[in-house]
Amino acid sequence: MTRAQLDKNPADVSAMFDQVADRYDVLNDALSLGLDRRWRKIVAGAVGAGRGELVLDLAAGTGTSSRAFTASGARCVACDFSLGMLRVGARRPVPGIGFVAGDALALPFADGAFDAVTISFGLRNVAGTSAALSELLRVTRPGGRLVVCEFSHLPAKPLNDLYEQYLTRVLPRVAGRLSGNAEAYDYLSESIRDWPGQRQLAATITAAGWAAVTWRNLSFGVVAVHQARRPG
Repeated sequence: MTRAQLDKNPADVSAMFDQVADRYDVLNDALSLGLDRRWRKIVAGAVGAGRGELVLDLAAGTGTSSRAFTASGARCVACDFSLGMLRVGARRPVPGIGFVAGDALALPFADGAFDAVTISFGLRNVAGTSAALSELLRVTRPGGRLVVCEFSHLPAKPLNDLYEQYLTRVLPRVAGRLSGNAEAYDYLSESIRDWPGQRQLAATITAAGWAAVTWRNLSFGVVAVHQARRPG
């Protein structure tokens, strides 16, 4: 099992998600106490997909997040490198959503193909954050939007220390019992703790070529939503 402090081997991470694919959405809902539904609504609002637009939902998993982007008449490509996740999503098809297997570091799409690109809770799993952000820039049309939703850090250090204790001691045990795969959630807790804070991630997004980078904390900073545009 690849651990968060080591290089992220795509095959290992993909296999990890394959193992939890069937119960992934149920577990997310349970472990977040239903907050994941609110986070998805906020991300959909930030993407602001209009009728006729094409959205790339990277690290889409089973496509649960993709459904929100098609409500206004937009089309969405749900892209993930876990075939197990994609198979689960394809069993419950939704009009306007297509499922495509792809690597965040070498996306199988043409330059400027999308009006908006988004990735939720997946950027910290790729082997190269900057390379993935550059690849997302490549497939976005000039003036197009980027929305990144990712676990983050609470601004107040005492609260963040308590949160990290929860990640280390509580989350893997509870998730392991619910999922039968404790290692996957050991990885989850480590990857969250090792992830950069909001300001550092904003700087990384800017360095990848994106403009007008902003962020918004959700749930006191447990999650942050970063937004940007491709210059043009």
